[in-house]
Amino acid sequence: MTQSPRRMLLVTNTRRDEAIAAARETAQLLGNFGIVAMVSDQDLDGLSSAAFPLNKVEIFDEKKAQDVELVIVLGGDGTILRAAHLVRAASVPVFGINLGHVGFLAEAERADLVETVTALAQGGYEIEERVALTVDVVLNGETTFHSWALNEVTVEKSPPSSMIGLRLRIDDHDLTSFAADGIIVGTPTGSTAYSFSAGGPIVWPEIDALLVTPLNAHALFARPMVIPANSEVAVVVDDTITPGKAMVWCDSARSGAAPSGSVVRVRRSPAPMRIARLRKVPFAERLVRKFNLPSESWRNR
Repeated sequence: MTQSPRRMLLVTNTRRDEAIAAARETAQLLGNFGIVAMVSDQDLDGLSSAAFPLNKVEIFDEKKAQDVELVIVLGGDGTILRAAHLVRAASVPVFGINLGHVGFLAEAERADLVETVTALAQGGYEIEERVALTVDVVLNGETTFHSWALNEVTVEKSPPSSMIGLRLRIDDHDLTSFAADGIIVGTPTGSTAYSFSAGGPIVWPEIDALLVTPLNAHALFARPMVIPANSEVAVVVDDTITPGKAMVWCDSARSGAAPSGSVVRVRRSPAPMRIARLRKVPFAERLVRKFNLPSESWRNR
């Protein structure tokens, strides 16, 4: 019986020439190992206009997701999040090669492309599972929006509103209410993203927790909180606190309306996000490198 070839999906930031060149090189390297390179139909226009050799790759669709061994992302964190959504249903692991700026989710840099792809082709990677979120917007007993997120779910004001009224409930216990720009419910993976910019804490990825970070809340009790990962967070949009229109965003990519009276329920997803790694790097080391922290010890001075 003939064994089917291994397949790896390339997801590329096609707005960057460097990323397209890296994808072309990656496809060739995978071919040298007898691995079929696939590309998403979302990337077809950008790749074809850059004379990418589409005749040497397969076109990916969701029906083929179960055949994909690994997703290799050539871009920044936004491209990695897009790739994660593409293969979410099949739980395919994702490996990022950074061609963005900080690239906190990426595992390798462009300069190490040949070495990295060779190691991936030889199967020298491990899988790490990360907490993901599932979100439902419920209005009058009906679910009006359902999605998932790796970094965060946000309930935010929608123009032209200047603020929105929110009531916060944790595990069916009313906690507080306030007028605010919004609120973030995030994961440890997302603690270095939007929540970090809003003053939330950095949480090590292996910690089983969720983060709740208010956005510019008009309240005395509006500090970021770290809660158990199995908790359910409910955010009620309430225009009796202050009138305003709200939206729910998942990883700043997928959105739905949340009219007054909506209950936005966020909880841990039963399906974690799977990230591929070539080597285990201490998280502190990753923080130092990605944020260029002044980490020289006083002992070395």
